[in-house]
Amino acid sequence: MKYPYLLFDADDTLFDFPKASARAFTAMCQANRIPETEETRLLYHGINRELWAAFDRGEISKEYVVRERYVRFLQVLGLDLDPDKCNRDYLSSLGEGVYPLPHAEETCRELVRRGHKLYIVTNAVASVQRSRLRGSVFADLISDAFISEDAGASKPSRAYYDYVRSRIPGMTAENCLVVGDSLATDIRGANNAGLPCCWYNPGGRDPLPDLRIDYEIRDLRQLLEIV
Repeated sequence: MKYPYLLFDADDTLFDFPKASARAFTAMCQANRIPETEETRLLYHGINRELWAAFDRGEISKEYVVRERYVRFLQVLGLDLDPDKCNRDYLSSLGEGVYPLPHAEETCRELVRRGHKLYIVTNAVASVQRSRLRGSVFADLISDAFISEDAGASKPSRAYYDYVRSRIPGMTAENCLVVGDSLATDIRGANNAGLPCCWYNPGGRDPLPDLRIDYEIRDLRQLLEIV
């Protein structure tokens, strides 16, 4: 067994985050009587992407992201609503959105059957991610989940992966594999930490020239041939 320890990103690697997010946004709009249109969806997602990108660069905190996105969203729409309530409504619904990506469950079950240990490495909001994992098909397959809020550091920093390594007995830089879809956080994070990585790239995006990518897969089942 080449890689007994597998560190999986969650959103867009195991979970269909766009589907969960879309349903959570609908629930938030309904709870706060905000008209849900293509314009409002695009506005929110544009603000959200911009803030999370700044978080990934280490410029702002996660706490700032999740509140500020609704502050800006409501300001643009000219609505006198509570951004904290909007955020709570969204996160509550998001925590119930458990939609595995194609072949994610079968791949993880086969990996566990073969004796691999599976872990989640994520920057997501802790309460949301824990809720989703508990209610998902992965609940009995994942040995542990390492969430950046608990680690005191986030992907792609080396400190985050050092935290993870310190909590997995037997894991080394040679016997684990980071698996994720994001070049900015998963692959760059693995590079920063000196860990082998596998880029899950179902859409066939172009890589970044400054990143080391040890493996690239378009289908999660391809992992079975690598590990």
